[in-house]
Amino acid sequence: MKVVSETGQLLSERQVGEILVKSNCMLTEYYKRDDLQPFDAEDWYRTGDKGYIANGEVYIVGRSKDLIINAGKNVYPQDIEAIVNSVTGVHPGRAVAFGVADEREGTELIAVVAEVDVSEVTERKQLMQAIRQQVGRQSDITLNFVTLVDKDWLIKTSSGKIARGKNREKWLAERQFE
Repeated sequence: MKVVSETGQLLSERQVGEILVKSNCMLTEYYKRDDLQPFDAEDWYRTGDKGYIANGEVYIVGRSKDLIINAGKNVYPQDIEAIVNSVTGVHPGRAVAFGVADEREGTELIAVVAEVDVSEVTERKQLMQAIRQQVGRQSDITLNFVTLVDKDWLIKTSSGKIARGKNREKWLAERQFE
């Protein structure tokens, strides 16, 4: 295993980059997916995971495709989700954070969607404010969008993980009609 920068430079211990693996018992290609080329020039497999190595141990911090770049700062959505899930009124494990491209500013805005039981307008506004404040206090991140939805709105993968990409698509599609 090794960790490399975006330009492919080998990183030292405790520096976050993409994790690459190489083994004599690796896959050679994706089944019926000639369009996907996951190997670098030296046959290292690009996992798509972000992480670092410390004392011979590998630590995963997120997925490259989920990383949000907001005003030049790397933001890991799972960090925001953990904070949102700790807010009273949000269904634990039922919040998602993702980036939304802002072409005008040339950055990504940060959106959160959280499942709640609150239906009264004033209570929803208070809960949205509590989410914004908690995220701001614990991370110095400003949320651009906070959307509260009913139970079972969020899409999960077959393994039970929150599907960030699918939820972003669903959220964007619903915003077109607001």
